[in-house]
Amino acid sequence: MTGFRPVRTFGDGGAVADVDSLEEAHGLAAAVSAARHDGIDDVIVGHRSVTVVIDPTRADLAGVGQMLATTVPLPPGSATRPRIDIPVTFDGVDLDEVGHLVSLSPTRVAALLTGTDLQVAFVGFAPGFGYLVGLPPELASVPRRPTPRPSVPGGSVALAGGFAGVYPQASPGGWHLIGRTDMPMFDPESPPYSALRAGDIVRLRQADSVGTPAHSRSTGQRPTLRSDATRTVRVEDAGWLSFVQDRGRLGVAGLGVPRAGGADPYALRLANRMVGNGDDGAVVETTARGPALRFSVPAHVAVVGTAVVSIDGHEVPSGSVIPVAAGQTMTTGSEKGGLRSYIAIAGGIDIARVLGSRSSDVLSGLGVGPLRSGDVLGLGPPGRPSGRTRAIDASREGPTVRIMVGPDVFPSATFERLVSTTWEVGSSSNRIGVRLQADRPLAVPNLDIASRGMVTGAIQLPPDGQPIILLNDHATVGGYPVIATVVSADLGLLGQLGPGDPVRFGLVDLTEAVEGRRKRERTMDDAVMGWYPVRTD
Repeated sequence: MTGFRPVRTFGDGGAVADVDSLEEAHGLAAAVSAARHDGIDDVIVGHRSVTVVIDPTRADLAGVGQMLATTVPLPPGSATRPRIDIPVTFDGVDLDEVGHLVSLSPTRVAALLTGTDLQVAFVGFAPGFGYLVGLPPELASVPRRPTPRPSVPGGSVALAGGFAGVYPQASPGGWHLIGRTDMPMFDPESPPYSALRAGDIVRLRQADSVGTPAHSRSTGQRPTLRSDATRTVRVEDAGWLSFVQDRGRLGVAGLGVPRAGGADPYALRLANRMVGNGDDGAVVETTARGPALRFSVPAHVAVVGTAVVSIDGHEVPSGSVIPVAAGQTMTTGSEKGGLRSYIAIAGGIDIARVLGSRSSDVLSGLGVGPLRSGDVLGLGPPGRPSGRTRAIDASREGPTVRIMVGPDVFPSATFERLVSTTWEVGSSSNRIGVRLQADRPLAVPNLDIASRGMVTGAIQLPPDGQPIILLNDHATVGGYPVIATVVSADLGLLGQLGPGDPVRFGLVDLTEAVEGRRKRERTMDDAVMGWYPVRTD
C-alpha cells in the first residue's frame, strides 16, 4: 500500500500506518475515529503508528489502507482534556535500585518525576495502562527488569524502557516499581472507563501516604450468579473451563481492553443461527469438557463442536437442534476432536453487559469469568429455531493454517523455517495466545520494533524464537516483532487448537485471503437448513 504515509497490511483484517511522531499518531487516530468508516472495528495508537482493525466482510482493506495513507491528522488541541494529577507515594521496592542505575538518590528520582509533565503515548498491555513518555533523560535510560515479576500489585507506579506507567490491576510485569497510587486507573462500570487516554498530559504528584486502590483490593471469588428472568438455566457442573461469549467488545481497544468473544467465531455464529439467534447472541464456550446445564423451561439448544452431548444421561445426535424439556439436564462431555464447543440456547444467554459485551476475557478479567457450579443464567426471548447443519464443524478444512507475511520484515531464511516446520501447541496456551514449540526455535533478528496495536492472529516472535499466535484475549498493544498474521478465514481453526496439536503454515497473499474469507462466509450461509422440527417424510 502506498500514499502519503507508509501503510502495511496486518493480515486481511488490519492495517498499520507508520508515522513520524507521537503527535501525528494521535491526530491520525482521532481523524480516522471521527470519520466513522463502516467496517472499522477499532483504532489503536502505538508509539509511532496507528493500527486499524477491520471486519473484512464489511470493509475493503485496500480502501482502508489508502484512507490511512492519505488522511490528514486532526491538529493538536482539537480535543484538549485537562491535565491529570496522579498522587504517588514513592516507596517502591525498586526505588533504590533505580537510583543506583542512574546515579541519583531516591529523593532526586522522585523530584525529577514530579517536576515533569508526561504524556500518554498510548494505552495498552492492560485496560487503563497508559504508557507515559517525556521522562527526564536520566530516567528514560532505565531498562526493563531482566526477569519479570509474576505479580505486580494494582496501583504500582513503575519505570522501564523510556516509559512510566501505573498498573491498573494486579498482573505480571517487568518494570521497576518506584511507588504506588490509590487513584483508580480503570473502571468498566463508569464512563469514560479509563482514567488515561492517548494524548492526555499527566503530572505525578508527591503524596505522603496513599491507601490501597479500591480496584486492587482482594474481593475473593465472585458471587454466584442469580438471574430473576422467567427463563433460566442452572449450571449443575461447570466443566473444565466454560465461559459466556458473544462476538466481543468493539471500539474499546484504545482503552487497552481486549476484544474477547468466541475463540472459534464461526462455530459460535453457526450455533446461534441453528437456534434462531442473531450472530451476536451470547453462548457458552466450553473447553475440553463442557458443563451440565439444567433448564427451568422448555428450550431449544444447538451444540457446535465435537463434544458428546446427552440429555438426562442419554446421548443425542449432533448436527441438529435439540429440544430440552423443563427440568431436564443437558451435559456436554469431553471433546472427541478440537478443543472448544459452543452451546447456543434459543433466546441467548442474558447476563449483564460490560463495555457492550457479555464476553469474559482471561487477560483483564472483564465479564463474569469462568462459570461456576450453582450459577443461574437468564435466557432471552426465543426466536424460531432452524433444523440442522450440513456440517457440524465449519471451521476446519485441513491441518494447515493460512498466513500472510508481515507486517514486519524478516530474513527469508527465518520465514522459510517458519513455514517448513511442523510446530506443536504448547501446554501454556490459552485464550490469550497459542504458544508454539519446536526442537529448533527460529533465529530472531535484532529488529527495532516500537510498541503498536495488535490484531488477533498476529504471530509474534519473542526472543526465545518460539512463535506465539495471538488469540481473542491478547493485549491490545505489543512490542514483539510480528513475522506473519493468520488470515481471518482460519481464526476458527486457531480457537480449536489444543496442547500437543501439530500446526503447519501455508503462505497466501491478500487476494487469496479475501477469497478464503468469502468462501468461509458462503459456507456459513449454506450451513443451516430448514426449520425445526426437521421433516423426515
